[in-house]
Amino acid sequence: MQNGWSASNIEPRWTERLLGEWVGRALPEQYRCHRMLGTWLVMGGRGAGKTRLGAEWVNGLVRGLRPFADWKYRTIALVGETFSDVREVMIDGPSGIRTIARGSRPRFEVSRRRLLWDNGAVAQVFSSEDPESLRGPQFEAAWLDEFVKWKNLQACWDMLQFGLRLGEQPRQLITTTPKPLPLLKSLLGDPSVAVTRLRTEDNAKNLAAGFLKAVKSRYGGSRLGRQELDGELIEDREDALWSRQMIEQAQTGGVLELRRIVVAVDPPASSRKTSDACGIVAAGLDDDGCAVVIADATVSAAKPQEWAQRAVALFHRLQADCLVVEVNQGGEMATSVIRTVDAEVPVKPVRAQRGKWLRAEPVAALYQQGKVRHAERFAELEDEMCDFGPNGLSNGRSPDRMDALVWAVTELMSGRVVRPRIRDFI
Repeated sequence: MQNGWSASNIEPRWTERLLGEWVGRALPEQYRCHRMLGTWLVMGGRGAGKTRLGAEWVNGLVRGLRPFADWKYRTIALVGETFSDVREVMIDGPSGIRTIARGSRPRFEVSRRRLLWDNGAVAQVFSSEDPESLRGPQFEAAWLDEFVKWKNLQACWDMLQFGLRLGEQPRQLITTTPKPLPLLKSLLGDPSVAVTRLRTEDNAKNLAAGFLKAVKSRYGGSRLGRQELDGELIEDREDALWSRQMIEQAQTGGVLELRRIVVAVDPPASSRKTSDACGIVAAGLDDDGCAVVIADATVSAAKPQEWAQRAVALFHRLQADCLVVEVNQGGEMATSVIRTVDAEVPVKPVRAQRGKWLRAEPVAALYQQGKVRHAERFAELEDEMCDFGPNGLSNGRSPDRMDALVWAVTELMSGRVVRPRIRDFI
C-alpha cells in the first residue's frame, strides 16, 4: 500500500499486534503512514470515518503504536468548534477517543477540561471560541476537528502553531468536511502538508442501512452532495459568468416532454492526447419555452471518427432534430467526418463571430432569468461553467463543454418559429 503499512514492511514482532488493532482493519485511506510530515489534512464526507480516524490517531500516539509513532506522545491538544463538540464528538461520541479506547480508558476531568491516561499522557481541550486559551500551552501533537466551522479559524490556527513545540516530531491532524476557506486552500497548496480524501461511500459498511442510498438519491451530484458526501472542495469564481447558486436553481429533477432537441458539438483542433476535449451537449425546448440541458457526452482526446460516432449516437438516442457543429477550428472537416458516420443526419454548421465570453453572456443571462434548466446533474459541465471568467478557465484549457452548451441553448432560444413536435424524453 503506497504510504501505508503492510505485514511485509514492518518488523515481524509487530505484525500480530497490528493486525489486532483498528489499523489492521481500517480502510486504506483512513490510516496512511505520514510519519515524515508534521501536518496531515483529511477531508471527507459525512460518515466517511474522519472522527474514528482522529480518535485512533490520538490513541496510537499516546500508546506509541508503531509504525505510526516511534515513542509515546504525552501532551496533546484537542480543538473543536466548541467545548461541547470536543466532548460529545471527539471524546465521548460513538467514534470518540474514550469510546474506542483499548485497555484502560482515559479519564475525563471536566473541571480542568482534559483527558488523562494511566501512562501519564494528557490531552487538553480547546474551543475555537477562545483563541487566547491556546496562548501559552505547549504540545507534541494536536487533533483539529471540523475546523472549517471554527468561529476564529485563523487566530486559533496561528496560536496552535506556536504551541506545537515539544518533542522530537510535533505533528497535527486536521479532520474536516471541505469549504472554500482561504486557510484550507492554503494548506491544500502546501507541499509540506499530507492530504487524504475520504468519501462517505467508502465507509458504507459502517453506516445505517439505507442511509447512503437515501442521501445519494437526494443530493448525489449536487454541490452540497459533492462537498458533504464526496469531500470535494467546491468553490465559486468571483468573476465567473455562472455561480453555483444559479446552477442549483436550474435543476428540474427530470423532464418528460420536449418540443425540440438539438445536439451541439464543439470539435477540437486536433486529436492528440494533449488536445482539447470535443464538447458534446444536448438540450431541448420544453412547453414553457425554456431550454433544458439533457445530456453531456463530451469526450477527451478522441479522433474525429470517434467523437463523430459519439455525437451521432446521442442524436439518434434522443431523436434530435439536428447536430449543431462549430466549424471555426476544422472548417468543413467537422461536418464531413459526421457525414462519413451517417450521411442522413441533419448538420447545421455554425461559425463563431465573437469570443467565447461574449457568446456565453446571453446564455448566462437566460440562466438568471430562469429560462434554462438542467434535467440532471452534470458535474464536469457545471464546474466549467462556474470557472469560466473573462480570461477563460483557471487552468488555461478550453471550455469545450460550456462552449457546446452555449451553441445548443443559442440554437434553441434564437427566436425562430419551430414546428411543434412532442417527443418523449427518457
